[in-house]
Amino acid sequence: MNTLEKRIIERIKTEGPVTFEEFMETALYDPEYGYYATEKIRIGREGDFYTSSHLHPAFAAMIGRQLREMWDVMGMPDDFTIVEMAPGAGYVCKDMLNSLKGDKFFSSLRYCLVERNPSMKDKQRDLLSELSGRVNWFSSLEEIGSVRGCIFSNELLDAFPVHLVLMEDELKEIYVSTDGAHLAEKKGAVSTSDIIDYFKDFSVEPEMGYRTEVNLRIRDWLDAVNTSLKEGFILTIDYGYTARDYYSEDRNRGTLLCYHRHQINEDPLHNAGEQDITAHVNFSSVKKWGDRIGLKTVGFCGQGPFLVSLGIDEEIEKLATGPGDYLFGLARIKKLIMPQGMGESHMVMAQFKGAGHPRLRGFSMRNQLRYL
Repeated sequence: MNTLEKRIIERIKTEGPVTFEEFMETALYDPEYGYYATEKIRIGREGDFYTSSHLHPAFAAMIGRQLREMWDVMGMPDDFTIVEMAPGAGYVCKDMLNSLKGDKFFSSLRYCLVERNPSMKDKQRDLLSELSGRVNWFSSLEEIGSVRGCIFSNELLDAFPVHLVLMEDELKEIYVSTDGAHLAEKKGAVSTSDIIDYFKDFSVEPEMGYRTEVNLRIRDWLDAVNTSLKEGFILTIDYGYTARDYYSEDRNRGTLLCYHRHQINEDPLHNAGEQDITAHVNFSSVKKWGDRIGLKTVGFCGQGPFLVSLGIDEEIEKLATGPGDYLFGLARIKKLIMPQGMGESHMVMAQFKGAGHPRLRGFSMRNQLRYL
């Protein structure tokens, strides 16, 4: 048993059981021992997980193309701010800016990284040392102030703490308690009426024995983003589903998973603070809650069609004539776009705040807004 687990057990013995959302918050974000707050976080091939940015620079280059079009849609302002939230190792920033060098857009942009983990900031600064004049670091979105441009995230929302619920004679919530020496689940009444309202909102009626997650933090995040964004776009990439698919009868055990050294397990109460805990994103909630505060959803599709629409095939052509291992590079790009890789598991959503209803190239091949 590690130090964080001992602390959580002592808290439960003193104060009583906590919601799973509270436990997940502590396990991931405790300032001393949380997974995302310490030096223990491992991203990449040798770590607990990797993201699209670790596969090939073409991923960030395509994101750069989409952001450039957003800049064009907004009338090519002299000051276009890109805010990347939870930027991981910093590869998206590095590869994107390198791909944009020489473009008129490059001279107009300001790149802001929102990173709370001091250890990750140091790693990002080392990686981005040659781009230091174009990049700034912040610990929160509020520190940046007013944003005109795009707020971008890749695999952020799936790490928001979630409530766990189970349908019995009525909807129950899963709490984290203790059996004396170890953490254990305990069922109880739902901790907030917002959970009941959530299921009504998305017309979900769970059957007996149905277990799933409710992510209410997305609503708070959208409120914060909307406050900061004066004009521009929100570009969100994550693995997830529409509400209909998320809460289908076939997905009756939910989507909660843990990652440790690329191994998947379903035991979030084990090794608290030493493994990643995630849940898929209900993109219908991102749209619905965004709509309510004036954010217009202009695009939604899988990562594969999004990258292909932006011309990732041109990067494949470059592989054939450039240096390096063509087959290795091709295999990596295929993982980004093919259904068997991240092409369908990861979804892309664009929301807009401003006049009009712009169309973006990334959604020209497939736009699945009607399914949300």
